[in-house]
Formats: sequence, C-alpha cells, structure tokens
Amino acid sequence: MMTDNKHISADKAPFSGKRAVQGMIFAAGLGTRFKPWTDKHPKALAVVNGKSLLQRNIEFLQQYGITNVVVNVHHFADQIVDALQQNKGWGSHISISDETDMVLETGGGLKKAEPLFTADTIVVINVDILTDLDLGKVIAFHEQERPLSTIAITDRMTSRYFLFDGSDTLCGWRNTKTGEERIARPATTYLPRAFSGIHVISKKLLSLIRHQGKFSIVDTYLELAANHTIKGFDHSGSRFIDVGKPDSVAQAELLFA
Repeated sequence: MMTDNKHISADKAPFSGKRAVQGMIFAAGLGTRFKPWTDKHPKALAVVNGKSLLQRNIEFLQQYGITNVVVNVHHFADQIVDALQQNKGWGSHISISDETDMVLETGGGLKKAEPLFTADTIVVINVDILTDLDLGKVIAFHEQERPLSTIAITDRMTSRYFLFDGSDTLCGWRNTKTGEERIARPATTYLPRAFSGIHVISKKLLSLIRHQGKFSIVDTYLELAANHTIKGFDHSGSRFIDVGKPDSVAQAELLFA
C-alpha cells in the first residue's frame, strides 16, 4: 500500500510552493466499460496517438500553468505510479492520493485528497476526458463569480443531466432513462446540460462535504446547491470526447493529434 503523501517530482517547471491553482485527475476508476484493456491495465494509461490519457491531461493542465497535480489511484495503481515516476510526472509535480483499499468514486476521492490541496482553486478532471476547452476562461469565470464550484457543461445528448436556471445556477439533476429527478432549488425553467467531467472548485467546498467513504460528487452538489451557489460554464462547440470505451479511442485520435 502506498501513502497519501507520495510525491513525484519533475525536472522542469520547478515548484515554488503554494500555487494559485492546483489540479486533480481522477484516475482510480475500474474502467469496466474499457475492457479488455482494463483487465490488465488502468484506463488512465490507455493510449491515444502515442500518449496515454493521463499524460494528455497532465499536459492539458500545464497549458494553463497548472503543474501541481493530485492523481488518485486504485485499479492497477502501481502501473500508474510507475509511469509517473519513469516520466517524472511529464514535467509536473504529482501527489498520489491512494485509494488502493477501496475506490471512493468522484466525491469520496475528492474528499480523501483534501490534505493534499494547498491552493484555494482546484481544477478537477476525469482522466478519460479529452477536450480543447479554454480552461483559462473557466478559471477566470470561477474567480470572478466565486461559486463553490463551476461545472463545465455542454448541450450534447446524454441520459443524465444537471439542471440549471436561466442564470446557469445549478438547481437539480435528471435521469431521462429512469425518470428520476432531484430538485435542489426551485426555478421557473430548468435547462438540462451534460456534465463534461471537468469542474473548478473552491477549496472551501471540501469542508462542507458531509458524506463519508464512497460517494459521487453529484450527491454533494445536489445537497449543497440548495443553500450555496454552483455555476455551470457552457463550452458547447469545443472539441470534446469521453474516451470511455475502446471504440472511442479511434474517434479521439481523429480529434486530438
């Protein structure tokens, strides 16, 4: 078992202490939709045009000056740590949040990593998301509006939607397959938007999380949305793909060189 405070240093982008913005990449998932690759490897190390998903997202964060990154691990955790060590974090300083005992999902994983965060603003991204979203604009919006979280969203088709009011404030959630709907705050109109697996959070959100163990960040957002502001940032029109299944790799390779 690894320790939560395992750090992997880089030769470039020397770390000078506290940074205004930190990153977290969710890489702990089992990747059950990505079999047979995930029978022997973590999805984070699946390759798109010669680069792993993990490397691509580390480099994506670097484009916006984010070189202090937390990566959570569970499924084939040692392979991820080895890749990070061999490549010296691809130029970033990586802290490992160890979930080898139990995968904690997005909410639990974020809460467990809390001691590793030193910045007030944290960019969180799922490792299987590739996009050319202008992250700088999202961070600027977040720092201007000062919500607990800013959620990257698009108007694409899906089965599960976050629901927003006319001011892009989170109000609820809907599953169109099951008909389930959860409303956190009332609005005259609910605008359904698909979550992109990217969010910019304020560190103070972590202290407000009441769930323990394994849980989804969706549950946290719906609980907090009643009394706190959570905003959506619509980036419809950006290149975006969820590399969730093996057949999506070919599509990703057409979008991202």
